[in-house]
Amino acid sequence: MKLAETVTFGGSGLDRAAELRGDAERIAALLSDPATRALPVWRGKPLFEGAEHTAAGWLAVSNPVFGLADEAPIFLGLGESGAHFAYDISGWEPQELPDTLGAFFDPSEQRHPDLPEDYRFAELRGVMIRLTPRDAELVATAKAILGWHESHGHCARCGAATVVGQAGWQRDCPACGGHHFPRTDPVVIMLITHGNRVLMGRSPGWPEGMYSLLAGFVEPGETIEAAVRREVFEEAGITVGEVGYLASQPWPFPSSLMIGCSGRATDDRITIDPKEIEEAIWVSREEMMGVFAGTHDRIKPARKGAIAHFLLRNWLADKLD
Repeated sequence: MKLAETVTFGGSGLDRAAELRGDAERIAALLSDPATRALPVWRGKPLFEGAEHTAAGWLAVSNPVFGLADEAPIFLGLGESGAHFAYDISGWEPQELPDTLGAFFDPSEQRHPDLPEDYRFAELRGVMIRLTPRDAELVATAKAILGWHESHGHCARCGAATVVGQAGWQRDCPACGGHHFPRTDPVVIMLITHGNRVLMGRSPGWPEGMYSLLAGFVEPGETIEAAVRREVFEEAGITVGEVGYLASQPWPFPSSLMIGCSGRATDDRITIDPKEIEEAIWVSREEMMGVFAGTHDRIKPARKGAIAHFLLRNWLADKLD
């Protein structure tokens, strides 16, 4: 797919400079460089600047807000104007905590009193399409790897507390000498067609009107193609023949790689597994045009920035090749 890397969080050409991660002196020098910028992340919500949140909230490393971090920063890479790092400052306690914190989508925003008025911690899902490709890649990387650190603070071999290594790209166990690395969970998301129609579904608990392409985790020992066929059959009872790759998207909610695939159904009889999915339906191109226009009486458009929206939009425009 020629447009594959234009998906949100797609490759922006970031120099991740992985060869520097084990060079403690060089990392220390970058952290003391006035040109270096760092991004604070609070309980999974990155900092953004501007009334419309059109840019990541990069701050000088010397900013006092980073004193709230309880672990070393994550080295994200080198930019045109300097290095980029990320800090987790989840230890900060705002005066009020919203009830929506940790929900599927948290619309609340938080402002730290030591930061400018237009700098707010916000849900990445709500602002991702406003960011430049470079900011989007950096913020997604920061959110995903800090989420991994938050949930992997103890050694999977012996249970002892681990410490940050390799500039944030490793956790080391001082008790047994084990090394642990960030995980990415592969997920297939499928544009399954039968003639002029595409297969859509919804999971229990989703907001009203929310439908998407079917998706599921790749299992150990399984190819991408096999995962597509298995997931579609498990969820909707549809047999899939030819499978092809379209595009991928890092999806830091919390740490997935969405692998977009196309597939041709060999039949159109839907039999859902209620344990897997609430509903599955065939939607014609004409109906999907109404969905994207916001005029469909039942289905709301897929979230802009998500790979489901990207694949469906390009399917409608006949730009999948």
